[in-house]
Amino acid sequence: MTVPRLYKTEAIVLRQRKLGEADRIVTLFTPAHGKLDAKAKGVRKTTSRMAGHLQPLNRCMLQLAQGRTMEVVAGCETLESFQPLRDDLGRLSRALYAAELAERFLPERVENLPTYRLLLDTLRRLQGAADGDLALRHYEMMLLERSGFRPELGRCLGCQEPLQAVQNFFSPVAGGTYCASCGAGAAGSRTLSVNGLKVLRLLQRASYKEVGGLNLPPALAEEVERHLRSYIVCVLERDVNAAAFVERLRREQQPMRV
Repeated sequence: MTVPRLYKTEAIVLRQRKLGEADRIVTLFTPAHGKLDAKAKGVRKTTSRMAGHLQPLNRCMLQLAQGRTMEVVAGCETLESFQPLRDDLGRLSRALYAAELAERFLPERVENLPTYRLLLDTLRRLQGAADGDLALRHYEMMLLERSGFRPELGRCLGCQEPLQAVQNFFSPVAGGTYCASCGAGAAGSRTLSVNGLKVLRLLQRASYKEVGGLNLPPALAEEVERHLRSYIVCVLERDVNAAAFVERLRREQQPMRV
């Protein structure tokens, strides 16, 4: 698709970083052009009118001009600021984690409208969901699916037999599940409870409307999160920076034991 020298696009701001003394580079996720970097000139100046529009997580309408090495932001208008996320550190940490995952998984300049909608829907859910972690688990599983990293949850990666309703194993390195017999000696395998497997399968096949009503016990929610996050780290071959932010806030918000 030929892109004109000056064009308009909707975008979600995934992150920004400093450039020189007054500029920033913003990483944008657009519906039609995928993920791309753009230079925002002068936005670090106190007189800049665009600075507030280009904050991470904002959904914007931008006017971009093609430059020699990257696009240049010629104009910007906020469509959604997701202010409820910014007013709550717990919700903000989860939203930044979702944005960082998108940045890590998305290739440069590849159209991906379904994933754009997935991220947008997830940010909207995090604004009002009572269980933001469940919204994140669904987002993680759908992002893995659409990026070609669907974990195997139906059969044993060793003997290829369907899994039985007993304690099995999950191996992030292998990319899925092992049965009770094969998993004990598999590299990096961790025990996977019957209910943990059920929740992971539900996240993989169901819509958020079906998943959103779940009320997981804390231990089960922690198990599902641990397996998904360890798998994501294996796929990306690095940790996700915002995950530590989520964990730290969660620990700080836990009631003190007397």
